[in-house]
Amino acid sequence: MRITKRTNIAIRVLMFCAAHRDRLVTKAEIARVCKSSENHLAQVINQLGQMGIIHTHRGRNGGIELALEPEQIEVGQIFRHMEAPVPLAECFADADNSCPLVNACLLRVALQDAAEAFYDVLDGVTLNALVCNNAALLDILAPRNCRERGAASAGLVSASA
Repeated sequence: MRITKRTNIAIRVLMFCAAHRDRLVTKAEIARVCKSSENHLAQVINQLGQMGIIHTHRGRNGGIELALEPEQIEVGQIFRHMEAPVPLAECFADADNSCPLVNACLLRVALQDAAEAFYDVLDGVTLNALVCNNAALLDILAPRNCRERGAASAGLVSASA
């Protein structure tokens, strides 16, 4: 199974927001640190906003922030939503399915079960588990000078940092 770029970007956005709980973050910041285009980010941010996972604030001092606590955001929910429009295999596609075996092939059932098992594992992973006490990640997303100002108060910096 291969994760789409959109899902990958969504998780990066959420991790960046979790690393900067003390302030609004901008699309430009995320693009720079996470090596993503602002166009892709805009689409993903829109989807995450529609899901109620982030809040977006327009205007000169605008930005984005998590709408929920990191421990309330399950990675499986994000993956399911972001990956939903992408068929796992041709036989899962409604319009573009030209497989002549679709009515007899049992692989489709096995793939469906495998995908659900994949998502079930991710349901047990929260954004908090990905970010909290992950000093290496925080060094990338929130360099020490930024972390010292606010991430410590949000409980995101490990004791060793």
